[in-house]
Amino acid sequence: MTNLNPMIKEFIDYLSYEAAASSHTVEAYNRDLKQWADSVTDHGKYPLSPETITQSDLRMWVLAISRSGASARTIRRKVQALRAFYKWAMRFKGLKNNPADEIVLPKLDKPLPVYIRPEETAEVIDSASEGSDFESVRNSLILDMLYSTGIRCSELVSLLDSAVDTKKGELRVRGKRNKDRIIPFGESLSEKIDSYRAVREKETGNDVREFFVRSSGEPLYRKLVYNIVHSSLQGHAHATRLSPHVLRHSFATDMLNNGADLDAVRSLLGHESLATTQIYTHISYRDLKNNYQQAHPRAKKQ
Repeated sequence: MTNLNPMIKEFIDYLSYEAAASSHTVEAYNRDLKQWADSVTDHGKYPLSPETITQSDLRMWVLAISRSGASARTIRRKVQALRAFYKWAMRFKGLKNNPADEIVLPKLDKPLPVYIRPEETAEVIDSASEGSDFESVRNSLILDMLYSTGIRCSELVSLLDSAVDTKKGELRVRGKRNKDRIIPFGESLSEKIDSYRAVREKETGNDVREFFVRSSGEPLYRKLVYNIVHSSLQGHAHATRLSPHVLRHSFATDMLNNGADLDAVRSLLGHESLATTQIYTHISYRDLKNNYQQAHPRAKKQ
């Protein structure tokens, strides 16, 4: 592998320090552009001249990495890395065009969300409700709130105590792009919230900002919530993934299966587009089809 080209290094530094890109994006783009530079310079035998690269050159490179077995997701990211690099070079280095702009990105398969059946969810939440110590009460409420409201793990972790109103039966959640939304909840969850607050006060005192805290009074973090959910679901739920997001998917699926309006579910989930929510209707249809095939005497070959 050649040393990182100075122009690419400058772009990577720009991503890191000026564009404030995530460390994951920086590392991936760094790797992708190194690979690309290695290819077009024949492992450093020739200088890298981005201005001489044509759209045809890039198509040949994409074809080569496709034939090497790279996934559609990986190819998309590599092309996006090139697009971002050329866009930067046009802005700061005087390049006249972006040959990566017209490269067609491969389509991604959209797998259906993983969810848990209602009877399994009920079993998990009921079994988690047996303890009376602070962590048991808190962990049971975490599971119930994720499933009963459909909030994201990040939203649960950042949920403020002042945003949880049991008299109104409402959560005020700050979601993606700092957009607030109100989520209603029922009496059962209200009772569990009141019980948790009483136990929390005995454990940590009443001076808390975040709703969910550790026994020290410090807020939760995402990995801890993941571990709580994963260990609670393990052995009880038959799903390929056992994460907080699975409970969000289960919330949406069960709402739609029980007749909720699609736009109402979109609003509760905090989706901007109805198309994002519509994937759950495919799950509902799949369940309907499975039920038909299992129950109808003419559904199977005789």
